[in-house]
Amino acid sequence: MNSPQPKIPRRQVNGVLLLDKPLGLSSNHALQAAKRLLWAEKAGHTGTLDPLATGLLPLCFGEATKFSQTLLDADKAYDATLKLGVRTQTFDAEGEVVSQCPVDVSEPQLLAALAPFRGAIEQVPPMHSALKVAGRALYEYAREGVVLERAPRKVVIHSLEVIEFAGDVARIRVACSKGTYIRSLAEDIGLALGCGAHLSALRRTRIGPFDLSGAVTLAALEGCPADQRDGLLAPADALLASLPCYALSSSESLAIRQGQRVPVQLSEGDYRLFEGERFIGLGRVAAGLLHPQRLVRESQPA
Repeated sequence: MNSPQPKIPRRQVNGVLLLDKPLGLSSNHALQAAKRLLWAEKAGHTGTLDPLATGLLPLCFGEATKFSQTLLDADKAYDATLKLGVRTQTFDAEGEVVSQCPVDVSEPQLLAALAPFRGAIEQVPPMHSALKVAGRALYEYAREGVVLERAPRKVVIHSLEVIEFAGDVARIRVACSKGTYIRSLAEDIGLALGCGAHLSALRRTRIGPFDLSGAVTLAALEGCPADQRDGLLAPADALLASLPCYALSSSESLAIRQGQRVPVQLSEGDYRLFEGERFIGLGRVAAGLLHPQRLVRESQPA
């Protein structure tokens, strides 16, 4: 009998993996697969993608998880495919069909229907969503056949354009604020057209400053030699790339690490803090003082 293979110990991995999530895999399953391939101790994602969706899913490892909120609040962009003439219970291809209607829509009509959805709009969250009411996700109520009143929420559609249109299939490109449900947008566009619609495919192409150009697939990660996989990670401060840097002196670094405020001549706002080449963490300047916000562990590699 063959003896079992020894388990590879988990290790401290710090950085951000821009993953191109495949179709049919939940965000958590994708996270666990990447975590296993990197033998990482600690990992988290920056907001989920439905199994139906593909595309950009930034994964944080180790000290980078401290800054994941940055992308949770970021604008996003998607390429979405709408199937006209068919409405579903969940507003996407996974739901039960609730109505069907012949489609007689021209491209000018489609373009006109999109116009009211640009800019600041109010959107009612779908029942089949993870939004919580009284401690339970809406989809839990939906599975029990319970429909709750949901207050509309303000979101912003920065841009909305048609990529391709043929018969009963429309591909659109959407750039939007956090909290936007593309499924609900598909449902609402279908209602505006008078024929109904649902989201049949979705691909996230951008989150904040990141796009698919730097993303890798799980297959590519697995195919990479094990000792080279860390090279696919962006540094732990990648999620803060839009912030200015401030180089701490050794005495300032010591004070910040001890939770003390440091007098500086900087404009107010948030800063990435470094001591030499080493990333220290996030600081905030207010009234001439630099306040430590989130700091990385001292073992964090440069």
